[in-house]
Amino acid sequence: MIDLHSHTTKSDGSLTPAQLVDLAASKGITYLAVTDHDTIDGISEAMERAAEINSDVASDLRAPEIIPGIEFSTDWDGRDVHVVGLGIDHKNEEFVANLQAFLDSREGRNRKMAENLKNIGIGISYEGLLKMFPDCVLTRAHFAKYLYEYGYVRSVHEAFDRYLGPDSPAYVPREKITPVRAVEMTLEAGGIPVLAHPLIYRFGDTRLRELISEMKEAGLAGIEAMYSTHSEDDVKYVKRLASETGLKISGGSDFHGNNKPGIELGTGCGDMNIPEQVWFDLNSGR
Repeated sequence: MIDLHSHTTKSDGSLTPAQLVDLAASKGITYLAVTDHDTIDGISEAMERAAEINSDVASDLRAPEIIPGIEFSTDWDGRDVHVVGLGIDHKNEEFVANLQAFLDSREGRNRKMAENLKNIGIGISYEGLLKMFPDCVLTRAHFAKYLYEYGYVRSVHEAFDRYLGPDSPAYVPREKITPVRAVEMTLEAGGIPVLAHPLIYRFGDTRLRELISEMKEAGLAGIEAMYSTHSEDDVKYVKRLASETGLKISGGSDFHGNNKPGIELGTGCGDMNIPEQVWFDLNSGR
């Protein structure tokens, strides 16, 4: 069993990279991709923890092979589209520099949102957010947790509805790269670009094929067929789509720990099972 889509505290997951590896080892997962949102900061820690577990020859517990990855947040025709990069060289200098430029734009957006909240009477600061959520890429989910923890809202959902969603008083649009650029950056880092959770976007078959065609011209290699919320019919549809468009299939839980209740590492909502051959096929021919 493998999992090619997971998150840690370095973005919006609830487990540290080391804790994620511990969980994967306990579940018998053999290959695990760490794919935090727009950051590679958790990869080294995950690899080090896996090596530590596997160095204990007296233990029957084996850690998975860690696949360095990332999940890019991109924009296509005004809609969010996510691209997973698998097997990247996370120490590639050009890739790291390009990613940092992308993250700098995110920081500017976060500062503006904090200022907007402050202007409507909410006691928040960017520095306070960094203190509450150290060493991670801040997202709107972190803002929502902050508002909930300090009693400004009764739930994280309310935080998005009242303050953080589009057309809300604190919302600031974020500068995003295109799906094509995410594909290019993944390839520049020697990785495998995969279109994440294609049915979440609700594009319909025609528009989805248009997106795939545009991305495939840039080098898109795969598409997530096995995914936590996919039904059996969904999986069949995406597999057929992959066959017809010349893509390989991928799969992952999109595990976030307690931040996405009901989704388990490796098994998703309960019965997902991704065989090792999926990774072998994706990784072949690189």
